[in-house]
Amino acid sequence: MLRLFLLLRSSHRALDRIFRCLVPLSLGVLLNGCISVSYYGQLASGQWQLLQARQPVADVVADPATAPQLREHLLQAEHARAFASSHLKLPDNRSYRVYADLKRPFVVWNVFATPEFSLDPQTHCFPIAGCVAYRGFYSQGAARGAAALQKQQGLDVYIGGVEAYSTLGWFDDPILNTMLRWGDERLATVIFHELAHQRFYVADDTAFNESFATFVEQEGTRQWRAARGLPAQKQSENVQRDQFVELVLAGRERLKALYAAPLTAPAMRAGKQAEFERLRREYRVLRDTQWKGVGRYDAWIDAPMNNAKLLPFGLYDQWVPAFAGLFAEVGADWQAFYERVEALGRLPLVQRRQALESIAGQARSDASGLAPR
Repeated sequence: MLRLFLLLRSSHRALDRIFRCLVPLSLGVLLNGCISVSYYGQLASGQWQLLQARQPVADVVADPATAPQLREHLLQAEHARAFASSHLKLPDNRSYRVYADLKRPFVVWNVFATPEFSLDPQTHCFPIAGCVAYRGFYSQGAARGAAALQKQQGLDVYIGGVEAYSTLGWFDDPILNTMLRWGDERLATVIFHELAHQRFYVADDTAFNESFATFVEQEGTRQWRAARGLPAQKQSENVQRDQFVELVLAGRERLKALYAAPLTAPAMRAGKQAEFERLRREYRVLRDTQWKGVGRYDAWIDAPMNNAKLLPFGLYDQWVPAFAGLFAEVGADWQAFYERVEALGRLPLVQRRQALESIAGQARSDASGLAPR
């Protein structure tokens, strides 16, 4: 689940009130050479519509016209929201204490693009969020239009729907109808993940930000289940997810090697398609031999494949072992953990990644019993 981060900074309530007036003035300041006025316009319009749709959760719950299932979802979400601040030490604000029904399945659609023979994304830079490997659109039609233009330029393009995103605390982010489709526990994990982005965020380092939020989501969910007297989550689905991601990442590495080879365009094109077919074959073997034929990812693997479709993989998980090791180092103290994360975030990019590699390596050694005594 990749996130679209908002571009404008101000206090929550003041900007909520005057957002419509600020946008035209801000656009001239925020424009850079990569993004057009029309693109910023749809961002501003989409965010404004989202703000207008918000209602306090308490009001929605109290409304007799509210469907019982929605009321129960929101009540459970508010329990998780309170837990996030009281136990996980995540921001205590109005985010996820308001609700918005957008009448659509996703809040935004992200468009990823790469050259035909490269896995390097087309990046887009924003004043607050920094550079990211996609552009987000509040309309599926607009996303498809942008994707079509990039395809005409010979790029590989992929569109992914997004159920939630964080505005990094600049607005009161709502619980969205798009977040309710997978049940109460999934909703809680999304809230933990998005509040982690509010707690700390580093511009221009998506892998750091998403791995940090993913660790908070995973550990927060474990503690949330324990607090309610529930058993630990079954590991089978997590194992399948990890195996699938490893399979895709291995295919991505083979493609990188292919694109670095001194081949003609036709030969490289043929090799590219061969690698995608190999990925499909290896997935089916994994599914049929280890997952008892359960095809959780059949739809994804059977759909058309290209470089851009592989971009999101690894971003959310790359540094999770390092953050888990860091959490263990501070004795599972959330406040101390966040302080260490902030210290890492202040390091230059190369040093930050070296530090994360070191922490992850130490965690692996500790887990295997090889750590020095």
